[in-house]
Amino acid sequence: MENNKEHTSGFVSIVGRPNVGKSTLLNRVVGQKIAIMSDKAQTTRNKIQGIYTTDDSQIVFIDTPGIHKPKHRLGDFMVESALSSLRGVDTILFMVSAVEKRGPGDNFIIDKLKEQKTPVFLLINKIDEIHPDKLLEIIDDYRTEMDFEQIIPISATQGNNVDTLLSEILKYLPEGPQFYPEDQVTDHPEYFIVSELIREKVLQLTREEVPHSVAVVVESMQRNELGKVQVHAAVIVERSSQKGIIIGKGGKMLKDIGIRARRDIEVLLGDKIYLDLWVKVQKDWRDRQTNLQDFGYRKEDY
Repeated sequence: MENNKEHTSGFVSIVGRPNVGKSTLLNRVVGQKIAIMSDKAQTTRNKIQGIYTTDDSQIVFIDTPGIHKPKHRLGDFMVESALSSLRGVDTILFMVSAVEKRGPGDNFIIDKLKEQKTPVFLLINKIDEIHPDKLLEIIDDYRTEMDFEQIIPISATQGNNVDTLLSEILKYLPEGPQFYPEDQVTDHPEYFIVSELIREKVLQLTREEVPHSVAVVVESMQRNELGKVQVHAAVIVERSSQKGIIIGKGGKMLKDIGIRARRDIEVLLGDKIYLDLWVKVQKDWRDRQTNLQDFGYRKEDY
């Protein structure tokens, strides 16, 4: 029966606690950097769609903000965003970390998943970091909580079992059209991905000094007379002290952020770019609805 299908396509949501490796998996699958990675929790704020295309099928992945107990309005938005991505998809991938014990956050997500009629795969990530004997214990532990359609141990970083995962997902896709051109890996505008790449560098370089009170807004992207793409972007922080940290002594930190971000943006755009960065203070932006909308955090319906 499978062989009679002309073309299959569908949507797959990736959910899990913050920092279990959802973005790493998405980047691995599409073969490009479209979701930012940081070892700080709550890095991904919007749903990011990654597109995996073969000759006869297409999977559209939705990476969600890690589900956590919200502390402010931005947190509420992130949790609602993650839960809304469970609606209208063909398969849900629930990702957990092999190196962390199942906790209240995982149980909260499992309770939400039990309400879904969609097939749920359990992905146990970071298997390269544990002894193989531990894997059976982890599988048994999660099995007591929920009857999963599939349980697949993977390493998103090393690529272990990722091909198996893709071939299993394809079995669950309905007949459908190719939604996006075969060379397209995301439906997010380049502005959004460029801003995320810059934000990733801010998080990597400032570490604990600047928490998640950072947004990046790309004000403009255009080609100049020399053929270079000019990118003008503002880094938004909540306090003047954070502005000082991001600029750094003699502007060094901001320069380093710019150098690293430029490399990734040039790979993304396949072009030489000129990156102009500056820092703005916008007090308490995470608790203001208008600011959240200005910085791209809008509620969407899937």
